[in-house]
Amino acid sequence: MTGEERGPETGDHLGLGNWTPDTLAVPGEVRQVVAAPHPVLSRPGGEVDPTSDEVVRLAADLVATMRVSPGCVGLAAPQIGVGARVFAVDVTGHPKAVTVHGAFVLCNARVVEATRLRPGREGCMSVPDLTGDVKRASRLVVEGELPGTGRPVRLVTDGFEARALQHEIDHCAGLLFLDRVAGAHGIYQRKVYL
Repeated sequence: MTGEERGPETGDHLGLGNWTPDTLAVPGEVRQVVAAPHPVLSRPGGEVDPTSDEVVRLAADLVATMRVSPGCVGLAAPQIGVGARVFAVDVTGHPKAVTVHGAFVLCNARVVEATRLRPGREGCMSVPDLTGDVKRASRLVVEGELPGTGRPVRLVTDGFEARALQHEIDHCAGLLFLDRVAGAHGIYQRKVYL
């Protein structure tokens, strides 16, 4: 890693630092996940104030819902019916994950650099019966804000975690993975339900 790429493990002030979901200091409530074609999934979410009590509760709810959902590595606010640019990701323990920042929530995240497009199969809790082949950047730089503090974050990641981040950022923009599939030949009936 170069100095620019230093993450929370090296003390970079723009990394996650010591932030964990426990930092939110509020219990999360497990929320129902909405499925396509629910209209909230096709509308861009609005920017949020990451320091507001409402956003802190939303962040805690996203983490709680993600943790009780088998196989879930990410969940965005639109997936629980809230049109906001907030999502949670945790690829810890996933066999395809190499770079792992642990469990985190980002607000108002945006991709600032995306390179090395690679195809990969994706599924989604909001599209439970299908998977699809989607080309995504395998190296990614994302900027956003941490809920609770509003502190800016710059994450550098790759591989599976990069794919998960892009998937959730798409949800916040009103897009499903199906919107990124090249054609009907790249969509498949889900074979395994977790």
